[in-house]
Amino acid sequence: MGRRLRRGGVTISSVSIVIPTRNGGATVGPLLETIARQDIDVPVELVIVDSSSTDGSDAPLRQRADAFVTIPQASFNHGLTRNLGIERSHGDAVVLTVQDALPDSHDWLSNLIAPLRADDRVAGAFARQVPRPDAGPLATRSLARWVASSTTPRIATLSGADAFSALTPPQRLDRCAFDNVCSCVRRTVWQRHPFREVPIAEDLAWAKDVLLAGHAVAFAPDAVVVHSHERSPQYEFERTRLLHAELYKLFGLQTIPSLPSLARSIAATIADHARVEPGARGFQLAVAWPLGQYLGARAAAGAKM
Repeated sequence: MGRRLRRGGVTISSVSIVIPTRNGGATVGPLLETIARQDIDVPVELVIVDSSSTDGSDAPLRQRADAFVTIPQASFNHGLTRNLGIERSHGDAVVLTVQDALPDSHDWLSNLIAPLRADDRVAGAFARQVPRPDAGPLATRSLARWVASSTTPRIATLSGADAFSALTPPQRLDRCAFDNVCSCVRRTVWQRHPFREVPIAEDLAWAKDVLLAGHAVAFAPDAVVVHSHERSPQYEFERTRLLHAELYKLFGLQTIPSLPSLARSIAATIADHARVEPGARGFQLAVAWPLGQYLGARAAAGAKM
């Protein structure tokens, strides 16, 4: 058992790590090994919520987890499944990560919970992400444009709904940046503000909720995970469409508001991708990403009319 440590007047006496999994045999093993080697001075609990894996990875996970929950694959929801994992956990601080994010050091966990220990205003913190060694140039650049790739720590706050409304949509998104690829939430705040039932962007929605409630959200760049994806253009289109529908609902963000701007964006992106990652996949992504942005926000805007 670890000793209790008080920093800045905030005690974290235990930590839970919640991981949603599905056929994670190729990646979960290294993640769990790295978790086991963390230098941390409090007890660490591991909770797995598995979406009915069929690759045999569930059996060893059952043995290693302090709590193992199986759900039907069809019932997975980014917000509700994480809520379920947190409900089955007990830690004062709850770390949320994904099965293919690999911490890159033994002090990842202590660095991630440090903002919650230092300041009781902080409702949650999220980690820095670096691309996998085999990541392609487009995946690497896409991650580099997200705040979770920065090396500069920050703490975001809001002074109320009027201050939020006064921001531009891009500023609202930036202020509410949060990423459950690897994050940590304070249990007492989550109890009042659980994750929403949404198809994507549950992390951004949660950050908006807690900021408007008067809490702060921190970025902890010293807590680093290796994580990136090489997804198919069809997957990226569907994901982008869903994401930008939520971004419009949350922040009023509409990056491509019209058909002429869509045409210009596709043309510019095709030329850009031809330089960065030439070939069929780069061309297909040059269409998929702008089209997903346009259709997602357009559908959300139409639904609100």
